[in-house]
Amino acid sequence: MQRYIGRIRVLTALCVVASLVIIGRLYYLQIMRGESYARRADAQFVVTKNPLLDRGTIFFTDKDGTRVTAATLSAVASSSDHQRYYPGGSLAAQEIGFVAYNNDDVQKGRYGLEQYYDAVLSREDSYSNFFVQLFGSAKTALEGGQGTGDLVTTIEPSVQAELERTLADYGAAWHPRLSGGIVMDPQSGEVVAMAVSPTFDLNSFNTQSDPLIYANPMVQNVYEMGSIMKPLTMAAGLDSGAITENTTYNDKGCITVDTKQICNFDSRARGVVSMQQVLSQSLNLGASFVATAMGRATMRDYFLNRYKLGQETGVDLPGEVHGLVSNLSAAEQVSYDTASFGQGIATTPIETVRALATLANGGFLVTPHFGKAITYDTGVTRALGWGEKVAVLRPQTATTISRMLTAVVDTSLAGGKDKLERYSVAAKTGTAQIANPQGGGYYEDRYLHSFFGYFPSYDARFVVFLFAVEPQGAPFASQTWAPPFHALTQFLINYYQLPPDR
Repeated sequence: MQRYIGRIRVLTALCVVASLVIIGRLYYLQIMRGESYARRADAQFVVTKNPLLDRGTIFFTDKDGTRVTAATLSAVASSSDHQRYYPGGSLAAQEIGFVAYNNDDVQKGRYGLEQYYDAVLSREDSYSNFFVQLFGSAKTALEGGQGTGDLVTTIEPSVQAELERTLADYGAAWHPRLSGGIVMDPQSGEVVAMAVSPTFDLNSFNTQSDPLIYANPMVQNVYEMGSIMKPLTMAAGLDSGAITENTTYNDKGCITVDTKQICNFDSRARGVVSMQQVLSQSLNLGASFVATAMGRATMRDYFLNRYKLGQETGVDLPGEVHGLVSNLSAAEQVSYDTASFGQGIATTPIETVRALATLANGGFLVTPHFGKAITYDTGVTRALGWGEKVAVLRPQTATTISRMLTAVVDTSLAGGKDKLERYSVAAKTGTAQIANPQGGGYYEDRYLHSFFGYFPSYDARFVVFLFAVEPQGAPFASQTWAPPFHALTQFLINYYQLPPDR
């Protein structure tokens, strides 16, 4: 008798579990996915040229944590079909990407996050056996929530819009061939905004005549960045002990290294110069001095192994390339001297920002990223992990270089007029000659203007990077980028209501 009672209890428990599973599955099918399956059922009564589109949503995240739709589905007029719709139009176009056919009858993510997270956002447009779906969902849950769903990003829509306005205004004033910007949290690597100009409307992407506009030069192109690399050189020199903040050198205006001449931007000699003035006056010979003091092996270690220049960052966008840094494996000292002030090596903007963020966050290398979380079709939300921060500089080094870059803003940038009395801001400009691919060497009248900064200087909330290719009407980045950076800094301080730090 006891044996039969035990069997009945086991059978009852199995029935209860099965009932709960079926109820849960019905809730999932009718409530959570009811709209999707209703669309599929309706589609059986009309003739559709292409398979029905069913795809997860992409969300921005505003400063308060509220999700804002970036990509969704909308009904097609006089049809039960749906198409991809982007409420922001051109907002973060190169970062979001779009959905299109690719030499077949299936719509897939093309470019941007739509492509990178296509496996998450895509949903099979077919009915499968109930038990296959049932146990497939159980397997998905047991394996940690892998499957299809919605993507929540780190992009803050108001900051993204402000960055795009900044680039548009810059374009109207200086007419560059290309410009771009990044706003990132240096502590976590979360990309708050990334923008490129020119851009396009995601809802009418097929009207573009040049497909290159879809690509993202912030991760897919490399550039010689110029003097914004000097802080990395200075930090490496300080961290390795090759120099101190009080080290001086005799600046002669021009020197010859390995039979090649290196000069300051104006070829003028300064005499005995401190390390602070190397950054404040942006002296090429000062950066060259630091590179020589370190030695080739030490500089190579910091630039290639610690800052990881020349390596992909792992950012979650398709098509990322790595920088071109072969000069840092050369035998000639001149290759290291020119690299010290940002010529002769070329890096992607996102690679550059990752390296510069080490100065802003206490000396740690982080992974830049857009993916914040995935909400799976099962209803489970899983935060995405991006690895641990890696220490590459001593905290004292980061503090020292931050103090020096803050002095650049307070006393030298725009003559000190951009200094914020109640907020510390660290920044550096960069002006680089553009290489001539035809005849070798560099153009005499074409430049890349770059600018980076972070704030507050000693516990940075944001690192900002701006660049433009071939702006017209001014030779130096300090002339073109200082006012936009200042305005963007004030916007971020006010929008996030950052407390004063001095």
